[in-house]
Amino acid sequence: MANTVSSGASFIFLLCVSDQVSGQIRYSIPEEVEHGTIVGNIFEDLRLNVWELSARKFRVVSDDRKQYMEVNLENGILFVNERIDRELICRQSSTCYVSFEVALDNPLEMHRVAVEIVDINDNSPQFSKDEFSLQVSELIAPGARFPLESAHDPDVGTNTISTYQISPNEHFGLKVQTRKDGSKSAELLLEKSLDREQESTFHLGLQAIDGGIPQRSGTARIIITIVDINDNAPLFGHEIYRAVVAENAAKGTLVTKVNAVDLDEGMNAELTYSFTTHVSHMICELFELNPVTGEIRVQGILDFEESSVYELDVQAVDSALSALAGHAKVMVELTDVNDNFPEIEVTSVSSTVPEDAVAGTVIAVISVTDSDSGENGQVQCQIPGDVPFKLQKSSMNKYKLVTSDILDRETAPRYNISISAWDGGSPPLSTSKTILVSLTDINDNAPQFTQSTYNVYVMENNTPGASIFAVTALDSDWDQNCDVIYSILDDQRLEGAWSAYVTINSKNGNIYALRSFDYEQLKHFQIKVQAQDAGALALSSTVIVNVIILDQNDNAPVIVSPLMWNSSASVEIVTQSMYPGYLVTKVIANDADSGQNARLSYQLLEATDPRLFTVGRFSGEIRTTRSIRDQDIVTERLVLCVKDNGQPSLSSMATICFSLVPNVTKKSSERSDETRQSEYFSDLNPYLIIVLGSTSFLFLVIIIFLVILKYKQDRNIVDEYSSPVCCFRRRDSNNAFSQSPAPNQPLNYYGPVQSEGYRYTVCLSPESSKSDFLFLKPCHPTLPFSDVNTGHQHDDII
Repeated sequence: MANTVSSGASFIFLLCVSDQVSGQIRYSIPEEVEHGTIVGNIFEDLRLNVWELSARKFRVVSDDRKQYMEVNLENGILFVNERIDRELICRQSSTCYVSFEVALDNPLEMHRVAVEIVDINDNSPQFSKDEFSLQVSELIAPGARFPLESAHDPDVGTNTISTYQISPNEHFGLKVQTRKDGSKSAELLLEKSLDREQESTFHLGLQAIDGGIPQRSGTARIIITIVDINDNAPLFGHEIYRAVVAENAAKGTLVTKVNAVDLDEGMNAELTYSFTTHVSHMICELFELNPVTGEIRVQGILDFEESSVYELDVQAVDSALSALAGHAKVMVELTDVNDNFPEIEVTSVSSTVPEDAVAGTVIAVISVTDSDSGENGQVQCQIPGDVPFKLQKSSMNKYKLVTSDILDRETAPRYNISISAWDGGSPPLSTSKTILVSLTDINDNAPQFTQSTYNVYVMENNTPGASIFAVTALDSDWDQNCDVIYSILDDQRLEGAWSAYVTINSKNGNIYALRSFDYEQLKHFQIKVQAQDAGALALSSTVIVNVIILDQNDNAPVIVSPLMWNSSASVEIVTQSMYPGYLVTKVIANDADSGQNARLSYQLLEATDPRLFTVGRFSGEIRTTRSIRDQDIVTERLVLCVKDNGQPSLSSMATICFSLVPNVTKKSSERSDETRQSEYFSDLNPYLIIVLGSTSFLFLVIIIFLVILKYKQDRNIVDEYSSPVCCFRRRDSNNAFSQSPAPNQPLNYYGPVQSEGYRYTVCLSPESSKSDFLFLKPCHPTLPFSDVNTGHQHDDII
């Protein structure tokens, strides 16, 4: 399309001239050429290679709304894109250009291209009416002139009206004059005296001919009526009146006053002033002429930028039946005032800029103009100094908006850049325009958790699959760069993977328990949560989440001492050792819970003789309130309740039977047999019983042998104790001895069962050393407490 010219264009004279001066290229074509007509090769005129176009982003920036010209990017041919009507674009202007700019990047170049539109003779002259009437007095002497209405031709130059012609006759001729603006006007010239009696009406043909090739013309009829009597026309004092008016003159401002004189008398001397038909309708809207006084006043809005000079044709017509008219010209010159604001036009706008754009990146090209003249039209331009942008002046009234500093979308995602322009008038006029520049995001920020660490408290026995917590990480980037994905990182150095305990929702950070936690098995663990964005080069951060299991009262107290069999125990009491406050036994219970859930209290629910025993509420100690009497029954039965302090409270019941026996040795032996039987020998294999018995016998023999040796070495120490003493202490796996029982704890006290093995050392009384066998005897209640220690001190005492 752009490479060929249609067959119809072969009849059009096409003139194309290329001139590149000071960065501007000029071409010239006739108007009305067909679409696709070649104007020139802009690549050759700019000395560009075709391969540079895509790399340098060659583009056409048009000032007009219509794209009259287009460039073929494959070969650089500039061709006509739309039909060009010169009269529509430039009207009566002597020169007509279609201008646009071509822009290239890397580096940025702007070239102005002006295509001159040459007028062709495509319009014929036309009169406003097909017929005009003219009345001429027979008394008018030869040489009188009668202005005729001019024809209108939209063409310019040689193609506009060049002359007028009138049909041949013997009385009237035609005088063609050239006006100041170059247009032609015609006046009817009376060449021979008129005689109404010979010929009262003339029908003449008026023809307007332009200077185009071929010539075009327009015609109108002139009907001239010869009027009798009034033979004097009004005469103005000046052929040309001159006036100067400011363009901002208010409505009603006096421009000038015209005056004409008629030598006739009476009705023939009464004059009426008016504009002639040469004055356009537009001028008639700007000025008014008083028909009586001849005063010309402003009645519209004057604009120096639209027209600086107005030429008014006025006439004075008398009131005779055969009215005569006198004619004059009024030249009105306008003085410029600063009444136009500067205009800011922004082209090649990049509405989005990456936040990592380097300084000097071009954002927009700005053009600033002012329709005023002189200093009123000199314009300056600037932008605020608090934005990372600046203006660079490229040519007269042309600026480039470029980046001047580092951009950060997270600090300022967009900028409303206000461009201010003001002229040099007094006072100056200013205008502003705002450009919105948005920054596009790059992934330069890692997600950040709202806390450095998180502590999560979870009640044990939780429901698997329920949410226990939610972590939140914020990313100040935008779009996919701020989409956060959560995950749990397993520490390979640990034995267990905590991801088996919990899982996390990758989208919202909700943490879910995969199992029900048991405080008694697991009290605390840590997980490492990672937050990673979805950017092309993903960034991430981690946080430690401490999961703390809270205890729930889900374990009832368990009585570990005395030893229970079906929630009951038997304890033998030596009656001769009992006194008020005597510690019979101590109930010891364990609760696997913690805190208030493991705080135990003991309560006596039922007793055979409620007045004989008391139970410590928090200690669990069972003491006598008085001495044993003969009338007391031999067996006492107590029902105890042990409960914790949880909500709700859990409890355990125990029944303790006390047997009152007088013989200490017998009771101890029986009670020992009973305890062993209940604790160690219940439901055991007979072979296991034989092995344990043999091992115990050998162990006892070894202990006795060691005691005898120790006794011989420390005999002096043993003599210090005058009272019979019998106690035993156990040695744990760390070779530390613990003595039992305490003075207030007889042999019928049984502590918790331990899984470790123990070694026992027997302490002897002086009496027992005389015998061949060693017997364990209870400690006397009168033995000082300081001499029998329950701790791990005094390991050297035997």
